[in-house]
Amino acid sequence: MKDLAKRLGISESAASFALNGRPGVSEQTRKRVLALAEELQWSPHHAARTLSGITSMTVGFVLTRDVQEFGMETFYLRLLTGAQSVLSDRGYGLLFQMTHSVDEELAVLRRWSEERRVEGVIISDLRRGDPRPAYLRDLGLPAVLVGGPDPRKLIPGVTVDDGAAIRLLVEHLRDTGHRRLAYVSGPADLLHVHRRIIAFRRAADGIMAEPGVIGTDYSDEQGRAAAQRLVRAADPPDAVVFDNEVLAVAGVRTLNGAGLSVPADISVVSCEDSAICMALQPALTAVQRDPTVFGETVAQKLLRLVHNEPEPVVEAQQPTIAIRESTRQR
Repeated sequence: MKDLAKRLGISESAASFALNGRPGVSEQTRKRVLALAEELQWSPHHAARTLSGITSMTVGFVLTRDVQEFGMETFYLRLLTGAQSVLSDRGYGLLFQMTHSVDEELAVLRRWSEERRVEGVIISDLRRGDPRPAYLRDLGLPAVLVGGPDPRKLIPGVTVDDGAAIRLLVEHLRDTGHRRLAYVSGPADLLHVHRRIIAFRRAADGIMAEPGVIGTDYSDEQGRAAAQRLVRAADPPDAVVFDNEVLAVAGVRTLNGAGLSVPADISVVSCEDSAICMALQPALTAVQRDPTVFGETVAQKLLRLVHNEPEPVVEAQQPTIAIRESTRQR
């Protein structure tokens, strides 16, 4: 700061005002300071800015997931792309960290809050009895939930109607003559999975196979194990709903390995769509939602919360079905 001020013949406070976009200097002086800073490749020190009371211009996202599973599932990658596009337009950065447990996630959130590393956070995969909403409220850290809603209404979220997505798939399978349905879900302690299971049981009432619902941890290995269990059932299903494309691909491989043809012998659908669903042979019937748009909406909501801006009325994305070759009329 001293070097900038000395070379330009101005005070250090004027250089500081110019660099930080504060009033008190002319536009000509501001441009001179910024041009010299760029020439010298100068950038502000995060800790110094924080101690000076300057905002971090960063939001955080902590995700408790297995790294390998995260790399295979495209939903969060596309969501992050959408969020980053909105944040970058407002001059914000995104600090992303993966953890192995909710306790580890809480520790990261506390550290970020204490160090003033972020102005707000995005959280996801709300669990039954989840401690994070109350924890964030106590920290005073603005937060938005991906999915939801939060049952205790402690933090706002961008809501997805998980029940509607399941009902669309079950109705499609009913309409195409399927009468023995099974659902390979994610972990039932995740609230969105819990809502999907309830919706599936209601929508498939009277036409559920046995076992009707098999829970997994979203891994390829457990997707294969679930499909093997269905194949060995006394009265196997004629259609299977998989919670995402990773489970669906693992399931199709297992069904084919057991000598079953999709869709001639058994139909397969996925609750999440991606390029993987279209590339698979046969291409998978799947629920269509745009995670990129979802990420944009999440980031917009968080920035409005951070800046105390009014919340406009926004229509939630409505899921639709892409009907492809993995289902057929019975």
